[in-house]
Amino acid sequence: VERWVMMLQGGNLAQVQHVVLILSGKGGVGKSTLTTELALALRHSGKKVGILDVDLCGPSIPRMLSVGKPEVHQCDLGWVPVYTDAQKSLALMSIGFLLEDPDEAVVWRGPKKTALIGQFVSDVAWGELDVLLVDTPPGTSDEHLAVLENLKKQHKVDGAILITTPQAVSTGDVRREITFCKKTGLRILGIVENMSGFVCPHCSECSNIFSKGGGEELAKLTGSVYLGSVPLDPLLTTSIEEGKDFIQTFPDSATFSAINSIAQTLLTSIQNP
Repeated sequence: VERWVMMLQGGNLAQVQHVVLILSGKGGVGKSTLTTELALALRHSGKKVGILDVDLCGPSIPRMLSVGKPEVHQCDLGWVPVYTDAQKSLALMSIGFLLEDPDEAVVWRGPKKTALIGQFVSDVAWGELDVLLVDTPPGTSDEHLAVLENLKKQHKVDGAILITTPQAVSTGDVRREITFCKKTGLRILGIVENMSGFVCPHCSECSNIFSKGGGEELAKLTGSVYLGSVPLDPLLTTSIEEGKDFIQTFPDSATFSAINSIAQTLLTSIQNP
């Protein structure tokens, strides 16, 4: 009875402890990859994690977590998320589960996208979660406003992690995302520099293909927390492509250490705001 009363009072996010958005003004910087790896790192830390994939035109997380295209079921409280493990410690909801053909393009105008995002936020029965990560498309458009507005109706949003790559063409777009956060009152939990150097699979030497330090410099200029950098790692790429748990498969890699450090810093930040 208490659980039902809680649900009625706070909606389907009532038992979610923390909500974090993954943002970037630039496409192709690895938001979905880092969302997936942060979720896995948090799960390995003993946390119950959910991922809400609102990248409506490019829902790639179902493939990254190797969950295929399961049928989405409904319960009295709404849609039941898809669980990636038998312990139900990692839950996922994505438009990828709702498309009949995986190659189908989502050709929708703003109002239809906004309506679906509203359903995703309010109608998914997440149950008890320590952290809900929200993977967003690039930019500062309708989808982002719809996510924020609908989340704030039900739950306090802890903040956002901003993803960039080192080069100036990327950090320039992420600056606009920082402006978006400030205008909407969204706390910036920190900046992550992704693709920060290439790790050679033979000698493990790191080469700075896309330059280096752009994310850290951006954090200094904007007074934001710098969470760390993640290199380009062929092992991570292979794990993502094959839907394997990189953190479980390569626990001794430098890339694992970088991702795990970011995850632990994130936990500390949201637990002690």
